[in-house]
Amino acid sequence: MSVDSGSGGTEPVDASDEPDWGVAPEDEIASVVEALGHQQRWWREKAGLSVTEFAAAMGYGEDLVRKVERGARIPRPEYLDKADEVLEAKGFISAMKGEMARARYPKKVRELAKLEERAVELDSYGNHNLHGLLQTREYARALFECRQPALAQDRMEREVAGRMARHVIYERDPAPTLSFILEEVTLRRPIGCRMVMRRQLEHLLEVAQLRNVAIQVMPTSHGGHAGMDGRIQVLKFKDGTAVGQSEGAFAGRLVSDQKELRILELRYGMIRAQALTPRESLAFIEQVLGET
Repeated sequence: MSVDSGSGGTEPVDASDEPDWGVAPEDEIASVVEALGHQQRWWREKAGLSVTEFAAAMGYGEDLVRKVERGARIPRPEYLDKADEVLEAKGFISAMKGEMARARYPKKVRELAKLEERAVELDSYGNHNLHGLLQTREYARALFECRQPALAQDRMEREVAGRMARHVIYERDPAPTLSFILEEVTLRRPIGCRMVMRRQLEHLLEVAQLRNVAIQVMPTSHGGHAGMDGRIQVLKFKDGTAVGQSEGAFAGRLVSDQKELRILELRYGMIRAQALTPRESLAFIEQVLGET
């Protein structure tokens, strides 16, 4: 998401003050945003600036400054950098950019990202859409454009940004083991335009080259298999614990009980055995790309 900043003698555009950048009081991230607001106010008062003077020096509206100090608005990275500069806060305010970046994403995205950050192994079978960790930005946006009721543009961009932020998992060291099983239909269903699908298929081939990633395809011609009940995902952690979820088991809820996890692991193992091997899958994806 980009910010239009005013220049010359024009009025600056207060682009950070968007409806979907607000904070719900019941959201656990609210305390972090409030802490930032208190810190900004402390530095502003220490500098001897009123809200009006600070807003003018920042190039943002007074209303936004007040909302940030109340913990009612999540500021953008450029706002934090500017506030740190104006208030000579020695990096204390700009240091909050990481926390604010996570706060911007929808709660469900933050919760999923926390699990993925801890995971040393991720197993995922998808029968409808490609897994979020495999999606390109354009493919993800095209998927969100299918939502009904339709998402507001700023909300959609926020959802896309949250999904892309989870891709940091590929930069972890040591790298987690990632296993994805894709139904053939997820490769062939046209999402977005032809170039969006071609780029998505090319991206799958690129990701599949990573040593910690295995991508397998379940061809439609293989008929019925152990995944007919729907999507399955299992995340395993360093301490030996794990969580899993399946649309066709345990009412779709997240489970951590060992007996329930064994059922999901059994199903996933059978699906993996019934799917194409990783090498065969790469050739299959290349074939679909050539037909797209």
